[in-house]
Amino acid sequence: MEIKHISHLKEVHNCNLFGLMPDNQEIFSFELSNKNGMKVQLINYGATVTSIQIPLNDGNLVDVVLGFDNLQAYLESYNLPSAPYFGTTVGRYAGRIHNGTFTLNNKKFQLDGNNNGNTLHGGPMGFGRKVWSVSDADEGENPSITFSLISEDLDENFPGEMQVDLKYTLTEENELKLEYKAVSTEDTVINLTHHSYFNLNGHDSDVIEQQMFIKSAKMLETDSNNIPTGNYIDLTNHDFDFRTPKNCPFPIDNSFVVNSKTEIVAQLISPKNNLKMNVYTDQPSVHIYVGGNCFGQLKGKQNTAYHAKSGICFETQNFPDAPNQPHFPNSVLKKGETYKQKTLYKFENLN
Repeated sequence: MEIKHISHLKEVHNCNLFGLMPDNQEIFSFELSNKNGMKVQLINYGATVTSIQIPLNDGNLVDVVLGFDNLQAYLESYNLPSAPYFGTTVGRYAGRIHNGTFTLNNKKFQLDGNNNGNTLHGGPMGFGRKVWSVSDADEGENPSITFSLISEDLDENFPGEMQVDLKYTLTEENELKLEYKAVSTEDTVINLTHHSYFNLNGHDSDVIEQQMFIKSAKMLETDSNNIPTGNYIDLTNHDFDFRTPKNCPFPIDNSFVVNSKTEIVAQLISPKNNLKMNVYTDQPSVHIYVGGNCFGQLKGKQNTAYHAKSGICFETQNFPDAPNQPHFPNSVLKKGETYKQKTLYKFENLN
């Protein structure tokens, strides 16, 4: 597989050097902006979103995702006892795989156990830690940028060489649209997601006073290591029934079953900023996470001290551990077939 990539990144509009990898590879920052004044910053390290700035009713901009000002801070965040994955693209398999093993075509694959003996987010060197190339960029109305990655055969012990393309589009309706595509040279398993921590009051506050809606009647039951048991929990009269909006919970690290490709599956609402974020996806679950691994030692953008209540993740994805649960949605990508995934975050000002 070969990625066609833009030969001179500096020719891409709004492209700036963001930092150097340990091997001196250059990492660039790119900005998408629309006519309303919304701005999205991305870097090709991990195909990561570093900033989303939304214009409020009063004309001020609010940055609604956690992140860092420089590459070094992103690199160092993976040395923490548990990496926060700020804004990254998670792969090859988002969430946990039990005991780091799965069987495919009667062959057992042993992955790296980087989370209590289980594999989390594709292993210690997942897609969020890789340098992606820029394969396409469009300016003007609905600007977009496409990041591409070749994940070699047996990368983190997953079978097959995989090419992944992720197109980010900023629409004139203040939507950030994510379109994933992947193909593999062998049968493999896949589950990609986006790991921004959102905070509609601004990345320098906490999310607990914001309200959350999730269109879900059941969530996955998990064991003490947060591995799905295979059973579902009915959310009727449950604390985690968010079909009526209520304040963001803390802590939470749970997968909610959703099934709508056209309707809102989740929502975050800031009464303070009169701002709402709607989440749309074609994936079967949205994993909600509050309790970010900040360890009292994480300084983010503008020297902000991040803490466990600083942001909330809406990780649209397949179910964790689906390769080991036959009745879960299919997680196998067949050789030569194309994996596709769409997720959209829409920001609206409330009157």
